[in-house]
Amino acid sequence: MEKFGVGQPLQRFEDPRLLRGEGRFIHDLAVPGQAYLVLVRSPHAHARIAAIDRSAAAAAPGVLGVFDGEDLVRDGVGAPEVSIKRKRPDGTPMFWRAHEGLARARVRFVGDPVVAVVAQTLAQAKDAADLVEIDYEALPIDGAVWDECPDNVCNVHEVGDAAATDAAFALAARVVSRRYVVSRVHAQFIEPRGTLGEYDAATGRYTLHLDVQYPHRVRDLLAERILKVPRDAVRVVSGDVGGAFGAKGWSHVEQRHVLWLARKLGRPVKWTCERSEAPLADDHGRDCVSAAELALDAEGRFLALRVRTTSNLGAYVSSDRQLLPTFSNLGSLVGMYAFPAAHVRVLGKFSHMNPIAPYRGAGRPEAIYVLERLIDDAARELGVDRVELRRRNLVPAAAMPYRTALTFTY
Repeated sequence: MEKFGVGQPLQRFEDPRLLRGEGRFIHDLAVPGQAYLVLVRSPHAHARIAAIDRSAAAAAPGVLGVFDGEDLVRDGVGAPEVSIKRKRPDGTPMFWRAHEGLARARVRFVGDPVVAVVAQTLAQAKDAADLVEIDYEALPIDGAVWDECPDNVCNVHEVGDAAATDAAFALAARVVSRRYVVSRVHAQFIEPRGTLGEYDAATGRYTLHLDVQYPHRVRDLLAERILKVPRDAVRVVSGDVGGAFGAKGWSHVEQRHVLWLARKLGRPVKWTCERSEAPLADDHGRDCVSAAELALDAEGRFLALRVRTTSNLGAYVSSDRQLLPTFSNLGSLVGMYAFPAAHVRVLGKFSHMNPIAPYRGAGRPEAIYVLERLIDDAARELGVDRVELRRRNLVPAAAMPYRTALTFTY
């Protein structure tokens, strides 16, 4: 057997240390002189920011600074970008807007960060955050999330052969149609997110401690887009990650906050997410509605699959990460079955909710849920055994390698 061959057991090396309670998680980390960041978040899903009064918070004991979005922009802190190319249904380029870090003029979801408070201790930062006064003017949540995008459509993405699928449906003896809803979910990590930023004025180098699965992506994003410095000026250190499954990704706003504020204040700055804050602060997952159609012949063999999905992107698309759940596993929609034709159309739309991001399969659980529910419903409608219907349509072993109608080769 080759080294690292398929099925070969791998020796785990981290277990003894973790079982002895010697893990090094972000909430365990402290450096000399560190200050603490607390973010004041919007209680509204959509509102205009009429005024912000920081005076009482700035005068509170232990406070080192109170900052809003204008401070962040004035200091030249950048924003992420989307590199994936998509179009809207009318052929115009995809519409997207990245989060600037702190909301200015408007808030667009409950939890949208508006003001950053930094103090000597975490308790002082929390107390001062309660003194920030923000005058909101509530706005409707059933209209445009962005004025420049009145229909809320970010992009449309299609895979498969539409013409072949339509032709197969035209010849079908039976068509089964259903609508399936996959609800929005939120990852509750063993340890909520956190990050600690340091800046060395003598060398101009940044160090970021955090709990992510993609430290190199974080470094590249922060260097190139946020801080606008060479890559080797940013060091990202990820220790033990207290649960992630993809949701602790590479474009969280707090990562740029702690580095910006460490440079501005001349001392390390740490942010740790409260358990109750996590649903407001984190990206969410899933949240899509699929209209699915299965075409069958007179013998109950699958002829084609057609799926029309609307994916709720939330209020912001700040990087490719926010688009990945909408398309990364569309090939799974045909599962293990021999579909001669298939076509899928995904419409990404904005809403006044948290952005979405990859979480536990990033599209695969949604695809399998839609497919297998549809087959169960077809079996009931046709009056046949659901196991037999599946066996009748499995990809045969003799067909391997098998090119599916959607993306994958088995």
